[in-house]
Formats: sequence, C-alpha cells, structure tokens
Amino acid sequence: MTSPVRVRFAPSPTGFLHIGGARTALFNWLFARCNNGTFILRIEDTDRSRSTDDYIEAIIAGMRWLKLDWDEGPFRQTDRFAIYRDYADRLVREGKAYYCTCSPEDLEERRQRALAEGRPPMYNGRCREYLTKPDAPAAIRFRMPREGQTVVRDMIKGPITFENSVLEDMVIVRSDGAPTYNFVVVVDDIDMKITHVIRGDDHVNNTPKQIHIYRAFGWEVPQFGHLPMILGSDKTRLSKRHGATSVTAYRDMGYMPDALVNYLVRLGWSHGDQEVFSREELITHFSLDTVGESAAVFNPEKLLWLNSQYLINSSPAELAAAVLPFLQQDGIVADETLADMTWLGKAAYSLRERSKTLIEMATQMKYYFPGDIAIDQKAREKHLKPESLALLANVRILLSSAADVTATVVEPLVHDLAEAKGLKLGAIAQPLRVALTGGTASAGIFEVIEIMGKDLVQKRLAAAMGG
Repeated sequence: MTSPVRVRFAPSPTGFLHIGGARTALFNWLFARCNNGTFILRIEDTDRSRSTDDYIEAIIAGMRWLKLDWDEGPFRQTDRFAIYRDYADRLVREGKAYYCTCSPEDLEERRQRALAEGRPPMYNGRCREYLTKPDAPAAIRFRMPREGQTVVRDMIKGPITFENSVLEDMVIVRSDGAPTYNFVVVVDDIDMKITHVIRGDDHVNNTPKQIHIYRAFGWEVPQFGHLPMILGSDKTRLSKRHGATSVTAYRDMGYMPDALVNYLVRLGWSHGDQEVFSREELITHFSLDTVGESAAVFNPEKLLWLNSQYLINSSPAELAAAVLPFLQQDGIVADETLADMTWLGKAAYSLRERSKTLIEMATQMKYYFPGDIAIDQKAREKHLKPESLALLANVRILLSSAADVTATVVEPLVHDLAEAKGLKLGAIAQPLRVALTGGTASAGIFEVIEIMGKDLVQKRLAAAMGG
C-alpha cells in the first residue's frame, strides 16, 4: 500500500520569502493538493546567528498572501533540539556515528596538507573508533560508507550517481551541542513522515549524505525532486538587480497574489501552451513529470503583463477588496471609513484595462472621490478654451434636469447636444474628461460620470468653469 503523500516547505528565516523559495513552496503545495496529501511548514532556524523572529513572521505573511495554506506546522527546529540529541545518541550506540575530538586548527592543518599533496581535503577518519564520549569537547560525526555508489533517483533530473569515496564523515552534532543542517533535516523528515522532498537543485549534493542517514535509521528514503534554478535575463543567478525581490514587496507594489502564483508555477513547469491558470486548473494539471530540467529565466515584464491580465479578469468585488488597502495607504479612503464596496468595485472595474498594478489603479481612481482635483495645465489650455467651457455649461444644464446620470441617460443627451451644435462627440467628451478627471485619459467618460454621481459631476463642472 502506498503511503499518503506528505511534503514540506522548510525555509531558513535568514531573510524574507523570495521568488525561489516561494516557487519551492508552491510546487510542494500543488503536489500535496493534487495528490490529496499533506503540506507541512517547517522553519529551519538552527542558524541562530542569522535567524530572526521578524523573518519568520515575514515568511509566514508571504505564504498567507500567496494563499499557500499548510496542513501542519509551522514547526521550528529550535524547539526540537532534545529530539535531535536522542537521534544522535542512538547512532553512536549503534556504531553508526562516533565522537571526534579534532580541533578546528587540526582539521584546517590536515585540509591544507591534503590540498598541497593533491588529495581531496576530506576528514581522514582519525577518530572513527571513539564510541565513548570523551571528557574533552567533542563533535559527533556520521560514519559514511567508503566504498560503492549512492544513486539519487530524482523525479525531475533522473538518476544521479555519487561515489561514496567522496562522501566524508560529516559532523552531525558540533562540539557545542548544536546539530547540523544535514542531520536535523533527516530527523525532521523521519519524525514528520515525509514521503517526497521537493526543493531547489542547490541541495543536490546534500542528498547522498542525507540518504545514508535515512538508511542508518532504517527509514524508507523519500523520493527526491530537485527544481532547476531561476536565472536573471542575463542567465546569471537571480538577484535583486534582475528585479526579483521578496514576495511581500510584490504585494506592496500592487501585484495580485494569484498573478504571482501563476507566474511562479510557469518558471519551470508547463501544461501545453496555456499561460493563465486558475488555482483549480493548477491543482488538476500539476505534475512533476512536466517540470523541466533546465534553469528558468525570470522576466519582470512577463510578470507585469500577467498581473494586468488578472486585473482585467477580476470581478468588481475582487478588485474593490484588492485596491482598498492602497487607497487607505494613500489617504484617499480614511482607515476608519467603511467604503461602499459596491461603488468602489464599479470604480475599480472601470479602470481594470488601464492598470497594470493595484497601485496604478488606486492612483487613477483619485478623481472618483470628492474633493478638488488638479487639472493638467496643458490639458486645460488645449481643451478648456472659452468655446469648450460654453459647451460644458450646456452639459451642466442638461444634467441638472436629468433624473439621474447613468451612462444610458447621459450619453444620448451629449450626443444630441453635439449634433445640434454641428460638432463631433469628442469636441464635448474631451473637455468633459479634463474637467471631471483633470487629464486627457480616463475610463469611458459616460461611465466616469455614472460612477462619480450627479453632485460631484456638477461641482467639478462648476469648478472648471471658474464658478
């Protein structure tokens, strides 16, 4: 009987959740969801000098914003030190690990000598027979096999073979009692019954070492899948200079979480020629079989385009909820104000094809809200000449007697006015746009009028005409 799928995302809280880590989390989440499995969040915070609670909170915030919900955790390795010690002691008792009293100075001297003699700078096994804890400070080393091969049967890269002769007896517990990465990862995987390990391919060289520790405990080795690297446009390792930054920074720049998820999943995975996926489609179609072996290239312009597609295809209610924090941030909507979300949805929806980010949308929405607007000087000089202001006065009169200012009411009135004056519609529509929005670009002017409402439209027209 096949064991239920159990996967984990195990970030180190030495920084924010970045693009590479977020993609790893996403692939694990999708693998769990499409296999009715369990997704575990584990915080690998054994590096106490660099790990902080602020980074842990930031990682969790990024996960929540991306809606990558976990089923168990978050577990912190610093809460599990007693467990690691018990596992290490067991290996020593069984002769699978031993105490090492070599000082850092001794190890460095031997390393330099090996390099000078053209030998691999590996630990030479000097303390291999020390199975009783000495009085002096001592680390614990794992006893690696010295012959044969270790084959990693990677779900993405295929079989990868390592010669055991190049795997040195690694330290699993330092002389100060702190456990090391390769050891605690295996202990956690055993305790949490992990069945599949999906992570970046920078961990490939750790895998054979970890396989021997799984086997030492008599545990079935998980299946491994190592994801290809993400590169910048210049094919070098992805960094901030390529536009890649933390997940929460993309949130703050006005990206939609589903757009970033969609973009991340396409960094290495494909399903035919489809570019835009719903979450349900991703869960249905995702498979490690279609993850490529070659590195993916991060393209900020493609991400921005994808975000615009998500804005275009969002409902008014979704857009209202997404843009509200940016309106509050800019003071356009007071924090304590309960916005009319239905109205806000209409305003946001009118700008969905004119905005690539929620910040752009919030900025453009300013003219919908009560208060004075600044009219662009060039637009004023071109479109608010005396003859145009006379036309606006006519529009103002028409609207004052109109039952309402919905687009279906106002558009015929303005059309009839233009026809009566022997003008094209633009001769009235563009001055209207400048008077109401302060510029020459906006959503459809009749839609703008409907969303603004009669009172605000009349006030703006009056202000434009200087009265």
